Amino acid sequence: MNKKKIISSIYDNIKTLIGALIIAILIRSLLFQPFYIPSSSMEPTLLVGDRIFVTKYTYGYSKHSFPFSPNFSNNRFFSKKPERGDLVVFKTPSDNRTDYIKRLIGLPGDSIQFINGDLYINEKRIKRDPVTIEEKIRCGNFLLETNNFIETLPNGVTHSVSYKKRGSLQNTKIFKVPNNHFFLLGDNRDCSKDSRYLDSVGYIKELNLVGKAGLIFFSNDTNVSNLFKFWNLKESFRLQRLFKKL
Repeated sequence: MNKKKIISSIYDNIKTLIGALIIAILIRSLLFQPFYIPSSSMEPTLLVGDRIFVTKYTYGYSKHSFPFSPNFSNNRFFSKKPERGDLVVFKTPSDNRTDYIKRLIGLPGDSIQFINGDLYINEKRIKRDPVTIEEKIRCGNFLLETNNFIETLPNGVTHSVSYKKRGSLQNTKIFKVPNNHFFLLGDNRDCSKDSRYLDSVGYIKELNLVGKAGLIFFSNDTNVSNLFKFWNLKESFRLQRLFKKL
């Protein structure tokens, strides 16, 4: 092969790689993006080791839809309002870089408060029905004994929540959600850094929404198997969670 053919072959391969990279970035930015769940803040809904697909088009697009959040605009395009109860991936206001996933509880103008352990939205107590099946919930490296409930939000969306049996969150101040912001909570109510922590998370700007969680496409129990326990990989697969709709 002469020098000209070698250069032409290298050039063609580079063009192919660049084209594939552009397509991958467009799909990731405009359609779907995979995310890994690293913490227990959304248990029992999402477990550590879940891999999920997030739809990027559900709420429209902003600079946070793209890798590294390039600062080309502070507007949101093709914006669509999220609904109460959505599982939302967002960039934390503290650094506008870190991805969190929580459940949207409060809309702009809402007042949110916990009174004696009950969640109130706009001064109305949110219905929650106890779950009789015993289920231990993780909080970091600890297993907690919890009281588990099915919570029903004002728009009829139902989801699972967990509270510690001892030392559970009981009372908070009133959180008033500003315009163009949202209030998000973890389903693992006593093991979640979320909008209740105004200094580190707080109210989430509409601009910071990344997308809506839609599907678990893979899951493995990292407590059973990880990179250093590869011989237990088969036992760690959570087959019952594969392709579970959220």
